[in-house]
Amino acid sequence: MNSKKKIGIIICDRYRRCAGGKCFRAMKQKDGAFSIYNDIDLELVGFTTCDGCPGGNIEYAGDEMVKNGAEVIHLATGLVVGYPPCPHIDTFKAFLEKRYGVEVVVGTHPIPQKYLDMHTHLGTWKNASWKPFIAPTMSDEATRLSYD
Repeated sequence: MNSKKKIGIIICDRYRRCAGGKCFRAMKQKDGAFSIYNDIDLELVGFTTCDGCPGGNIEYAGDEMVKNGAEVIHLATGLVVGYPPCPHIDTFKAFLEKRYGVEVVVGTHPIPQKYLDMHTHLGTWKNASWKPFIAPTMSDEATRLSYD
């Protein structure tokens, strides 16, 4: 590995009991949105929830993560694949980037196939505004199935 990047992860509060298994696996294997860190070691410096709609913990979490050295904050895949997907993703991303000058990536682990199937059936992501939010985690089918 050539260098190290410090990251933080913010998950949807609906999944506040999540142990982070899929995110941590993807981080280790460089799957999903973590595939952009090809030859870079990753260090997790923060993992928390948004604190529920409309994201009361976003400001505090961003501040703490940046104080701990976060260079990139990932908004977890759960914000995209939940039912319904988070209506505040774009606001969270814009706020964190502007307030803390940190890069924000939407997504962590690959979208599990079962979620892709359901959202395709429901037409959730038909609007073009969702394309940049699902693109980083839209892996091949075998990878998506392995995250079901």
